[in-house]
Amino acid sequence: MGGPAALNRAALSRRLLAQAYGLGFDAAGIAPLGEPATRVAFDQWLMAGHHASMAYLDGEGAQLRRDALRPHPGATHAIVVAASYGGRESSGPVARYARGDDYHELLRERVRELHRWLEVELGVPLNARPYVDSGPVLERDLAQRAGLGWFGKNTMLITPHAGSFVFLASLFVELDLEPSAPFEADRCGGCTRCLDACPTGALPAPRVLDANRCVSYLTIEHRDAIPLELRAGVGGLLYGCDICNDVCPWNRKFAREAMLPAFAPRELFTDSYDREGTRALARSICMMDAADYAAAFKGSAIKRAKLWMLQRNACVVLGNIGTAEDLAVLEAMCSHEHELVREHAGWALSRIKSG
Repeated sequence: MGGPAALNRAALSRRLLAQAYGLGFDAAGIAPLGEPATRVAFDQWLMAGHHASMAYLDGEGAQLRRDALRPHPGATHAIVVAASYGGRESSGPVARYARGDDYHELLRERVRELHRWLEVELGVPLNARPYVDSGPVLERDLAQRAGLGWFGKNTMLITPHAGSFVFLASLFVELDLEPSAPFEADRCGGCTRCLDACPTGALPAPRVLDANRCVSYLTIEHRDAIPLELRAGVGGLLYGCDICNDVCPWNRKFAREAMLPAFAPRELFTDSYDREGTRALARSICMMDAADYAAAFKGSAIKRAKLWMLQRNACVVLGNIGTAEDLAVLEAMCSHEHELVREHAGWALSRIKSG
């Protein structure tokens, strides 16, 4: 039905999205909350064990993700936004999203600005909550429902004019808004470059990710030994992996500069993009102590991984691309206090000496 209320609802929604673009976001849309369209696929993914050791995705966390009305009581709609984090930067040993300052609070504050703007427009307090990759929400499902893009075969959300090197964030609100048209098209066509390029076979089928084999999972979330059969596939990757994004034609055409200057790479990473630079970065991580680690990664998303995990990863990298010049560092790592670091260092030494 039409009338003034419907017109006001539509006009407010348009102004809200304009405000989001005015804040610098690369894409914005509005989605009604409810059962995700990907609920069945999500359940099948969990049943297959593809979430590996990430137990927070199952149990009560899964229950909340199965109904977007549950995480924030009273909320009925979400304003969903995408923010580029520098897809035009060179590939390197650290995934692009983690080279600058931690995106969580930076984007959360930008989303809070939308909340404050809405309260001024409405003239009353508004029940709302921002989410930036930190709550029991299926963000990509909401983004597709809000019209931001489609699921690529690498499971990433691809936005038509910014690619997939984007952060997703949302503001859950208790407010009747005009939903955006969902993004229904699949623009991947017959392309399988992402599946073919994955170095560890973590994409066994289109839009299916097996975290147990994913380099990003293994180098960031995994708290155990990196499986022997997957270590060679890690190559020179110290933290995360951009390979399935790098080969995507949409990124090659539409990837953008980072939305915020704070997302730009820190000096620690600026010389790490070639083989020699990667080896130097791996050696420097091996030689870090707790104070060095805290100083180097203050305010960084990289602190998701503990120092010993980064040193484990660095040993694998040196085992893959290292030379005799790296033997002394690896020999020192064989006396590390953490058993897993010692084991990975020994593996790396054997690789270099036998190569």
